Amino acid sequence: MRIRHRGFEPQADDTVYIAPNATLVGNVHIGPDSRVMYNAVLDAEASRIDIGQCTIICENAVIRATALGDVPHPAWVGDNVFISPHATLLGCRVETASYIATNAVVLQGAVVNAGAVVAVGALVHANTVLPADFFVPPFNIAVGNPVRLYSPDEKGVLVDAIKAIGFVKTAFGVNPQWDDHLERYRQVTRARSQEFAAHFEDEILPD
Repeated sequence: MRIRHRGFEPQADDTVYIAPNATLVGNVHIGPDSRVMYNAVLDAEASRIDIGQCTIICENAVIRATALGDVPHPAWVGDNVFISPHATLLGCRVETASYIATNAVVLQGAVVNAGAVVAVGALVHANTVLPADFFVPPFNIAVGNPVRLYSPDEKGVLVDAIKAIGFVKTAFGVNPQWDDHLERYRQVTRARSQEFAAHFEDEILPD
């Protein structure tokens, strides 16, 4: 399904395969010989998504850009990138010949440099930079620039690291007191509600 959003229609080279139930929304551009498989979602919001040549986007993967906050976060994926089933890329940059494994997540402002691997269930946090050929092990969390790896059981230091990178402001354009969880998520949901309200004007395009 292709959807006109905020006046933009998805664009794909004639050699691209897009599964019948994949969804492309707004300012999306896909290069030659790429493949977008079943139930994948590419949503540009008020920003832009660019997919390179011969890149594979597998089943149920989500790629979303955003323009929330002071800095827009387009999603840019280079050539020959493999994005596995159920992976999520949000407003990040993934360079050529990288591998994003099943259930891996790459957040806003992050950069995955060429040849890097984000293994099964791993997370690359906001504004983190993975060097070329870097490997994030399964279920680990990569934070910062220079990057540091955390295991899920390092709760205390991980919370401090996420606070230090300003995740909530980067991802949602809001800056509540870190310890005020209720206000944080009130602001987060209001910000996304306002952003997603533009979908009331969407138009499904003919096949």
